[in-house]
Amino acid sequence: MSKINDRETFEKQDSFGVGAPNDAYAQYFIGNSFLKPLTETGKCPVFLANVTFEPGCRNNWHIHHAKSGGGQLLICTTGEGWYQEEGKQAVSLTPGMVITIPPNVKHWHGAKKDSWFSHIAVEVPGDETRNEWCEEVTDEMYNQLD
Repeated sequence: MSKINDRETFEKQDSFGVGAPNDAYAQYFIGNSFLKPLTETGKCPVFLANVTFEPGCRNNWHIHHAKSGGGQLLICTTGEGWYQEEGKQAVSLTPGMVITIPPNVKHWHGAKKDSWFSHIAVEVPGDETRNEWCEEVTDEMYNQLD
């Protein structure tokens, strides 16, 4: 079992480090998230960041738009979380899993209710890429997951 509900224990297992509070995007998250960039924009053509979610934290539904290329990869590293595409069942995330998110697909991801969770988010390069933030993942919907 890879659920970790204690922050101190989680931080000992999180190889990349929790990083700073994700204040710039806090409006698109329910709960607290943290961001640790792993590559530097402008110095590397691919942006990678370790994103950490406290238990119960998740981001809003969102879409990574692209004319060509684009999308996102999630490389799950520590704890347990959820990923869901619109119209599909939620997928339980555990360390070692890689989720390939095609461009223009509405989705969300975050921690389980009882576990901290980290993934490396990879922004796939493409033409005319942009992110569209949508509605929150409601407590009603989220609390049905187990």
